[in-house]
Amino acid sequence: MEIKANLIDIENQKIYPAKIEIKNQKINKIIKIDEKLDTFILPGFVDSHIHIESSMLIPSEFAKIAVKHGTVATVSDPHEIANILGIKGVDFMIENGKKSGFKFYFGASPCVPATPFETSGDILTPEDIKNLLKRDDIYYLSEVMNFPGVINNDEDMIKKIEYAKQVNKPIDGHSPGLRGSDLDKYLKAGIQTDHEAFSYEEGKEKAQKGMIIQIREGSAAKNYEALHPLIDEFDNLMFCSDDKHPNDLVKGHINQLVIRAIKDNHDLFRVLKMACINPVKHYNLDVGLLREGDFADFIEISSLDDFKILRTFINGKCVYDGDVYFNDVEVENINNFKTNLKNIEDFKLPKCSEYHIIDAIEGELITKDEIKHTNIPNVDEDVLYISVINRYKNTKPAIALVNGFGLKRGAIASSVAHDSHNIIAVGCDLESLTKAVNIVIEHKGGICAVGDEVKFLPLEIAGLMSKENGIKVAKKYEEIDKYTKDVLGSKLNAPFMTLSFMALLVIPEIKLSDKGLFDARSFHFIQECGV
Repeated sequence: MEIKANLIDIENQKIYPAKIEIKNQKINKIIKIDEKLDTFILPGFVDSHIHIESSMLIPSEFAKIAVKHGTVATVSDPHEIANILGIKGVDFMIENGKKSGFKFYFGASPCVPATPFETSGDILTPEDIKNLLKRDDIYYLSEVMNFPGVINNDEDMIKKIEYAKQVNKPIDGHSPGLRGSDLDKYLKAGIQTDHEAFSYEEGKEKAQKGMIIQIREGSAAKNYEALHPLIDEFDNLMFCSDDKHPNDLVKGHINQLVIRAIKDNHDLFRVLKMACINPVKHYNLDVGLLREGDFADFIEISSLDDFKILRTFINGKCVYDGDVYFNDVEVENINNFKTNLKNIEDFKLPKCSEYHIIDAIEGELITKDEIKHTNIPNVDEDVLYISVINRYKNTKPAIALVNGFGLKRGAIASSVAHDSHNIIAVGCDLESLTKAVNIVIEHKGGICAVGDEVKFLPLEIAGLMSKENGIKVAKKYEEIDKYTKDVLGSKLNAPFMTLSFMALLVIPEIKLSDKGLFDARSFHFIQECGV
């Protein structure tokens, strides 16, 4: 096969007309020619850190949408499904991904569970991580979320990091707000990347100390605006999405960050190096970089102005040219869902003189700890019920208060609740909240919005993913999202994504687990309201 286009040579910072010969999945020859050509080719985009599960799609369905945006590979942390099903879940992601024709690169997740302060469906021990890292289809140690454990020399955490060093595989970080001497200890342990920086000052300090900053723009956490000045200052940066809900994935992927960065007057080659080159080199991926002898993984675009994706190639095969050429992959349902239906009485919040209220912040994973004397709930002041329900066994739900969701009526619930993926719900009243939670329990997973109507998306694979067509899932998700905003009144850009992070105990300041209200700054439970 032969292709002619203007070749964007990122590493040598040149653009020239070329003829590319492809043979046996690889680039056989690149020949500079003297012709006027209208289109451009460049290496395909790579998402340097993403949880495929957060798209609510199985890998083979995720791939069908991603290639439309010029993505040819992802560095994928199977942390979410591992918390539910352990190694069985990791194997499911890898095997489904292998059948897709897309390049998925999965890691070994060291924080399953993320903390001992919540109930997860499984545990990955140091020995489990050691065995995973020996596998050829495991490419790195996934994000080390328990940064307090690293700083305080937690034995199991240090063992897992050492096992990655022994097999010379990269080690991903996760350290929101970490600065100064604690950051130094974290880096000394061998951590190499961070996708959680949310201020320019934090990102700069980490980059200066040798950390690879992954500029993240996901459905909930959006850090590009704060971090993009780093593009002009540091070479070893990457782009990532971390978590991307299906409706957002349909709109775009890493291509959106590329377009945005170029419009912000960042150098074309620096931007493309972040999107195409740096992840491949850091994670040692067998993704082609548009060189002779490389796998023929590249994209063809219409112009340098709009970066419209005309064609996407993986291993020399055109997988997208307006149509997607991936086959459907049959899967069996796998899950871990054992709790019983709940009653309104299960969600009673004890009365007390003051309440710690989780203050959710638009576009951030961090929360604030707001102490109020208030009547509960207080819809006018946007003080609503929030509950986390253990999905793995039948226990009493944890209940607290939250600000920031803006619901005026009804409730929303989801079995996507990072990282242990218990059921999480926010509601204006306990009747609506109980109804939403029970719909999720009845179906053993999904997202639900309850008002005068019920909107529901089943997630039959581990309570995280649908096995249905990705476009259909995105459309159904969009319908529920719109109902939550337009009818129930939420003011958040991504209410279900924000909801899913209200149980993520490793992100400050306070969160809620199935065991109670938790202070992520000091790593202890808050006892004031008896939860």
